[in-house]
Amino acid sequence: MAKRTINSELFAKAREYLVGGVNSPVRAFNYAGCDPLIIKKGRGSKVYDYDGNKYIDYVLSWGSLILGHGHPDVIKDIKKVIENGLSFGATNKHETELSEMILKAIPSIEKIRFVNSGTEAVMGALRLGRGYTKRDKILKFEHSYHGHADYLLVKAGSGLATLGLPASAGVPRDYIKDTLIVGYGDKKAVENIFKEHGNKIAAVIFEPCGGNYGVIPPDIDFLRYLRELAAKNGSLLIADEVITGFRFDFGSLSRKLGIIPDIICLGKIIGGGLPIGAYGARKEIMNHLAPLGDVYQASTFAGNPVVMQSGLSTLRELGKLKNKYSSLVELAGYLSESIRESARERNIELDVENFGSMFSLKFKEKKQFQGFYRKLLESGVYFAQSEFEANFLSFSHTNADIEKTIRLVKMALDAI
Repeated sequence: MAKRTINSELFAKAREYLVGGVNSPVRAFNYAGCDPLIIKKGRGSKVYDYDGNKYIDYVLSWGSLILGHGHPDVIKDIKKVIENGLSFGATNKHETELSEMILKAIPSIEKIRFVNSGTEAVMGALRLGRGYTKRDKILKFEHSYHGHADYLLVKAGSGLATLGLPASAGVPRDYIKDTLIVGYGDKKAVENIFKEHGNKIAAVIFEPCGGNYGVIPPDIDFLRYLRELAAKNGSLLIADEVITGFRFDFGSLSRKLGIIPDIICLGKIIGGGLPIGAYGARKEIMNHLAPLGDVYQASTFAGNPVVMQSGLSTLRELGKLKNKYSSLVELAGYLSESIRESARERNIELDVENFGSMFSLKFKEKKQFQGFYRKLLESGVYFAQSEFEANFLSFSHTNADIEKTIRLVKMALDAI
């Protein structure tokens, strides 16, 4: 590939003004042991840096771009809305249209509230859960990342795991005293927690498929147990589907697995690549939110018309593809198994976890990942820059992309 001269200059400039040269820690590529990509544009399954280098993209704005980059119909619709203005701080019709489409796809939601990020969605859902139940404690699981709210940054996977941090500095102990933590899948531990705190637990929050400690496939039996136990104790079950919503089919993964949570958090895909979050539930719960109820939550930019149209156009396109989700599963499965087999042939210990259109890679040693990653990046394949993050496929990825990736993976494995 061409040298990354302009990229290097841009990153040096960024470090003068941005903390670490980035606005989110993993973007620094510290775990991968190399300078980060500075991305100029994306089209389909590819992104391009400022030196003109092209990469097959499996990050996809952390799973947000299930249609790929710059889908022409989505871009066209967004431009029309932009011509009318960028933000009004007032309700617009696009909010109603997007919410109607989401509610039809996820019948357990009767009302929805839009926010600006997955973190905000989870914060709002947990506050609502506490307000509805009149309880304080929350149960979460180790290595599950639910955003960067203070009381959730405990054994949270994702960026903390990438940086080797057990929690974040700056979080007072009092902020996490009501956050209970157990290992995912540990029924006995959950049972004991409920025996001790059952009448104080407002909600149990879970990811139906983990994506922030590598890919953690669903444990359906455990999730059913959570559903039953939460209902028995008067606690709410909250599904964090910021990553998984509309990723595995046209709707929620929880419902696909046969689990009906009380509240669902959404994000990423429903915004089509623009900043968004949402949480929804049945009316009985949602009507506790202001202005109807006493649980307060507000936002200047929530329901932004440009973001709403991006999400609406994205879901419309996804609706046309709802019978083709299986093709993503097949491609991701084929790619994952090919990487496993290539590693076995070279006697390299590599754990490739795959579920649906998500996959992750974990080597025995970090330095192996770093060598593999740098070689792959130099060859034009952009994987997630940490073993603790997930990779994704989009509907824009082709068989040719996958075959090229497999060939380059073999070369990268040979190099280590």
